[in-house]
Amino acid sequence: MRRIPPLAAVRVFEAAARHENFTSAAAELGMTQAAVSYQIRLLEERLGVPLFRRDKRRVMLTDAGRRAAAPIGRAFDAIDAAFAQLRTEDEGMLTISTSLTFANTWLAWRLGGFQMAHPEMAVRLSVDDALTDFVTDEVDVAVRAGRGAWPGLAADLLIPVDFTPMCSPAFLERHGGDRLRPADLPRLPMISQHDPWWSHWLREAGVEVAEGDMRPGVRMDSQANEGNAAMAGQGMAMLTPFFWRNDLADGRLVRPFAQTSTRGYAYWLVVPEHRRSVPKIKRFREWLLAEVARDLAAGQS
Repeated sequence: MRRIPPLAAVRVFEAAARHENFTSAAAELGMTQAAVSYQIRLLEERLGVPLFRRDKRRVMLTDAGRRAAAPIGRAFDAIDAAFAQLRTEDEGMLTISTSLTFANTWLAWRLGGFQMAHPEMAVRLSVDDALTDFVTDEVDVAVRAGRGAWPGLAADLLIPVDFTPMCSPAFLERHGGDRLRPADLPRLPMISQHDPWWSHWLREAGVEVAEGDMRPGVRMDSQANEGNAAMAGQGMAMLTPFFWRNDLADGRLVRPFAQTSTRGYAYWLVVPEHRRSVPKIKRFREWLLAEVARDLAAGQS
């Protein structure tokens, strides 16, 4: 078992010994001279030997103080070097956590641009629909869906989540084309028909659907998979237009109806409050907000 004196007092001694001046040590440590003197006195009482000789104008290390100062100084240099290495490693790697949908439909397509703009930094994308625990997970920032206002986290709004039915052009043609109406949807093959977005959208479209009235269909675990299944002609999927605008523009997907609905959810960039000013996190936040703003503006033009 180590018999180490209070580290606060040891830290004060190291600075005072290096300067051989309590006033200079106090300025370095952001303390008062009286507090430095108090910590040194506590340490001397703990050790049972004087570490400084005091006169009216200055303090000087005793022989015991000088013998202690050199190895303690080297120990603090080693501690500083160890933490400097950790800071370098931390600054050199940015870990982002996000959901499968946000990663596969948007972020993974653009993240290389951020890394190329910051070649000194490695970027790791962790994809998991479970919420990140910043205490236990080795994650710097996360993109999560919800209504915001998570305790202890700073949150930036990225993308409001709205939704509307989409399918492949061939699927639409097989099932009525321009004649298709919202009331026809429950009898069509539907992807993830258990999703509450379906009943919400249909209700806003004036179609009341009782439980069990919708035709059974394939169930998917994410919107990313649902969109790909829709492009493959497997059914009608409820999707967020922002994520699929390139597929809509290229004709892989179509929107049979102009109506979009929302349940008040959005995608947010979140980071622990105490880390929001970390340089690598600030750089990623600025880049991500700019990328999202550009894509949102492009979608409105």
